[in-house]
Amino acid sequence: MSVYKLERKQLIKCDMDTLWAFFADARNLSAITPSYMNFVITSDMPKGDVYAGQVITYKVSPLMGIPMFWMTEITHVEKNKRFVDEQRVGPYKMWHHQHSFEETPDGILMTDLVHYRLPLWILGDIAHTLFVKKQLENIFDYRYQQIGKQFNK
Repeated sequence: MSVYKLERKQLIKCDMDTLWAFFADARNLSAITPSYMNFVITSDMPKGDVYAGQVITYKVSPLMGIPMFWMTEITHVEKNKRFVDEQRVGPYKMWHHQHSFEETPDGILMTDLVHYRLPLWILGDIAHTLFVKKQLENIFDYRYQQIGKQFNK
């Protein structure tokens, strides 16, 4: 079983407090997730910043419209710098997603770094080659576009 990596960087013309407020509120995920994923948060979401230990549940349909349960836990938070979500239950054998934010003279450099493994041993590796890698790239490309529309006006 392979561990795969996806990394995306984006320069965002925004102040840190505004950007952090957007990403620290999981309710904003639906605005940057393609509609075909049928992404719905199913847990209660209190207002306020993301915090270590926060558990968020979702319904998502990543494959042929089949709904799946997904549970993530926020494991690390450094306000205005980074936070990490890890899958506890869901479609991946392992999912570790670090969101980092760095102030630069030109704006905020946001980096998404995802490490993931698929279930089903060699079948998971074959699925990765056939469609999972491309699907994840498309999802993060969509996010890139939506974030650009939202903040880089």
